Amino acid sequence: MARPVLVVVLAVALAWFLLAMSAFDRHIQSEIAPEQPVAFSHAIHAGVMQIDCLFCHRNADKGDNASIPAVQQCMFCHQVAGLGNPEVEKVREAAASNTPIDWTHVYRVPDHVHFKHEPHIRAGVACQTCHGPVETMDRVYHYRNLRMGDCIDCHRTMNAPTECSTCHY
Repeated sequence: MARPVLVVVLAVALAWFLLAMSAFDRHIQSEIAPEQPVAFSHAIHAGVMQIDCLFCHRNADKGDNASIPAVQQCMFCHQVAGLGNPEVEKVREAAASNTPIDWTHVYRVPDHVHFKHEPHIRAGVACQTCHGPVETMDRVYHYRNLRMGDCIDCHRTMNAPTECSTCHY
């Protein structure tokens, strides 16, 4: 008698879990290519102009995250380049008023995960491995889900540490 009840409870729990995961996946899918305050094209900057990722994302090889560049950094080029372009004018206006651009992050990891770009860059992992062909993207989209299993598979393939404390501390 207890066995059928256990089966029903497990089936309900599994159905609930699958529904929760489906909702999570729909949430991720809805943010695959989030709307940005400025239509920034990586295809132009990283593709056509061949600007290295580290030129803009300067902290990626030094710290925990890649960092989104400050508007003043954009002005290195855009004091002159792109005059009259409506999207560049948004950047110029933000710089003139000393207002940061409120970019929407495309990738986020849970709070209990401590991902660092620096050791990956040092190991020679190309940005495109996780972020996809950014140099072809007019609008950056969520290329990979970057779930724990994907990271562990990559670490095993690359002979990198797989201890829990590598990412969870």
